[in-house]
Amino acid sequence: MSATQPTLRLHPNDNVVVALADIPAGHELVGIADALQQPVPRGHKIASHPIEAGRNVIRYGQIIGQAKQDIVPGEHVHVHNLGMGEHTQEYGFASQSEPLPPAAQSRTFLGYRRADGRAGTRNYLGILTSVNCAGSVARFIAEAAEKSDLLDAFPNIDGVVPIVHSTGCGMSGKDEGYATLFRTLAGYAQNPNFGGILLVGLGCEVMQIDGLVGDREIRADGALRYMTIQAEGGTRKTIERGLEELRGIAEIANRAQRVPVPVSEITVGMQCGGSDGYSGITANPALGFASDLLVRHGGTTILSETSEIYGAEHLLTRRAVSAAVGEKLIARVRWWEDYCARNGGELDNNPSPGNKRGGLTTILEKSLGAVAKSGAAPLTDVYRFAEKIDKHGFVFMDSPGFDPCSVTGQVASGANLIVFTTGRGSVSGFKPSPCIKLATNSEMYRRLCEDMDLNCGDIVTEGVSIEEKGHELFELIIRVASGEQTKSEMLGFGGAEFVPWQIGAVM
Repeated sequence: MSATQPTLRLHPNDNVVVALADIPAGHELVGIADALQQPVPRGHKIASHPIEAGRNVIRYGQIIGQAKQDIVPGEHVHVHNLGMGEHTQEYGFASQSEPLPPAAQSRTFLGYRRADGRAGTRNYLGILTSVNCAGSVARFIAEAAEKSDLLDAFPNIDGVVPIVHSTGCGMSGKDEGYATLFRTLAGYAQNPNFGGILLVGLGCEVMQIDGLVGDREIRADGALRYMTIQAEGGTRKTIERGLEELRGIAEIANRAQRVPVPVSEITVGMQCGGSDGYSGITANPALGFASDLLVRHGGTTILSETSEIYGAEHLLTRRAVSAAVGEKLIARVRWWEDYCARNGGELDNNPSPGNKRGGLTTILEKSLGAVAKSGAAPLTDVYRFAEKIDKHGFVFMDSPGFDPCSVTGQVASGANLIVFTTGRGSVSGFKPSPCIKLATNSEMYRRLCEDMDLNCGDIVTEGVSIEEKGHELFELIIRVASGEQTKSEMLGFGGAEFVPWQIGAVM
């Protein structure tokens, strides 16, 4: 970037460049025949070659849509002249699956080793509800615990987290929606960042406590108690009993101490939200590089948001470890096509208004940038929403693109840490798993520095390399896994972002 050429071409075959600053109309750019036809905001696209109506627009060396009209060099390329058009993909299953070399030296973090062999990065007590009707009582129990001496008596516990939601009843007890919620609640009960769980229900809901607990061992450490409000005799008695049960759970959880644990026990859920034209240039590829570093150390990274890899799924199927794994991903894409069709939605009804203001035009363009979070590691496996991750390496978990819902699935699947990239400035947290926020551009980082943990905009403004930023992020991941607080933790986020994926009729 320079004063005369404040743009970036991402691939030699691209017929657009990206503005790295607000550029006024009439500005002349090197290599583009005509001066800018109109002002172009930072992060937006400029035609570098003539593009006839119906021809493909290329960014990242990939198709991001088709011109809706003739586009001349120097013209702003966005929603007024670029649309989805027809697109097909060559999946090339497992054709580019190259294992990454293992790390030269092993690394550790200070984590909580659990009885089931997994490791936590935090040590919370959770109050998990089976139904919305128990949500207020769960919060009352958490508030009573905080007002008592419970946390003072058990200093190794990070806090009490009520996990409340809007469903659990008014639903079928045997369909896909029920199975998805069941996996989500069971997954939270087993997340290694919880030192213990109190499960609270109302008593008459569809998602019955007895069904959740069953005859299986949910936690190997025995740090799980459960009850219903109706059986206890109402709100006051449930709060009193809940405090008693929490104290017993706390005695178990407080025994946990941070000890050196291999980095291979870190599982990172990777997210991007409030994206902009910089997301696929700075923060997402930096996260991709850090993801590869973690995989090389034996760790696990989870890419999700199926509706936001649409149009870029071929980049993942080619990296699948087998054709069967690649086909599992395409099966989820086909499910989404049917899901949208039967609910009157469209997979290309994206990006959001904020994404578009940041320079993203089509879902193809957004997806190509989003997939950059995955780095270059082979795709080890594909999982359903909230399904327990049982393999190390880079994996995919099916989810909506709605960030709180997607992260909810990742935490239920076992993520003990979240890394979240944002260009517009998303603010959120996801207890019990700490969330690292990456800013894609320096301007937003300066404006929201109290919410952002790492600025990746300096990749553009200061010439920092993707590799340097990836290493910086990897070290931050280890520090946060070892107990360093993120900005969202300092601000107290994480109490409202539990959003199970509600599939099916609400009755």
